[in-house]
Amino acid sequence: MAIEGSSRKRWSDEETVLALYLYFQLPFGKLHSGNPEIQELAAALGRTNSSVAMKLCNFASLDPKITNSGRKGLDGASKLDRATYAEFGQDWTGLVSRAEDLWTAPVGQFELLSAPSRLNEKRSEFRFEPYQGESTTQALVNQRVGQDFFRRAVLANYEETCCITGIADPRLLTASHIKPWGKDSENRHNPANGLLLSATLDRAFDRGLITVDRQQRIRVSRQLRESQSRETRDYFQQFENATLRSAIRFDPEPAFLDWHNEHCFVDQRAA
Repeated sequence: MAIEGSSRKRWSDEETVLALYLYFQLPFGKLHSGNPEIQELAAALGRTNSSVAMKLCNFASLDPKITNSGRKGLDGASKLDRATYAEFGQDWTGLVSRAEDLWTAPVGQFELLSAPSRLNEKRSEFRFEPYQGESTTQALVNQRVGQDFFRRAVLANYEETCCITGIADPRLLTASHIKPWGKDSENRHNPANGLLLSATLDRAFDRGLITVDRQQRIRVSRQLRESQSRETRDYFQQFENATLRSAIRFDPEPAFLDWHNEHCFVDQRAA
C-alpha cells in the first residue's frame, strides 16, 4: 500500500531513487505536475503531484548539459538529491535494479498503479519490470530486461526526435545501442550509449552501413553512396557529414562511437 502521508516533507532514500528513475525517462519539457506519469508516481508515494514535479526539477538543476544550455531546474536540490544523482547518474544498471527492486519488495512498500491509469483512462508508459541481471525473460519473444528504461531514457535525451532526420513520432523511432547489448553489459542501460533513430536509419546503423564519428558527424558507407538504386543513393547521401542533433542530457560517449566505427562500419572493416 502507499506509504504514509503526503504531508511528510523529508524524502527517503527509496523515494529519491524512484524519482531519479522517472526523471531520466522524461523530456525536460514534461517535468510538470500535469504529467500523468508524475501523478502516477505521486500516488504511489503518497505525495502531491507538485512535490514530485519539484523533485524532478531539482534533479534538472544538477544536470550540467541542461544548465549549460540556458535551461534550469529548481534550486532546492538537497544533499540526498546530490548524493543519489552522483551515485546512480553513472551506474545505469544499478539504478534500474534498485528502482525495480523497490516495487517487488515483499512488503509492497510502494503501490504502483498497475490498473489502467485513472487519468484519461489509459496506461502510462512508466513501467517497473523486475530486473534479473544479465538474463532475458521468455515471452513470445525474448524481452531484454531493463530495455524499457533505456528506450525511454534515450527518447527523453533527444526529446522524442530522431537525432539525424528530425522525425518526431515516437512510434517510428528506435533507441539504438551504439555498443550492442551483448557486447557491453555495463552500458546496456546507459543513455550515452544510445542514439534515437528512425527505423530505416536504425537498421542501417545496426548493419554498419552508417556510423557516427566522435565529432558527431554521420558517415555513410560506400555501399549506400554508390548503390545501383538512385533512390537509395539520394536518400542516404543527404546525411553524409551531417551533424547529429543535440542531446539534452547525455552526448554520445566518444569511446562507444569509436568502437562502432572500428568494429561495425563496413567501410572500416573492408579497409
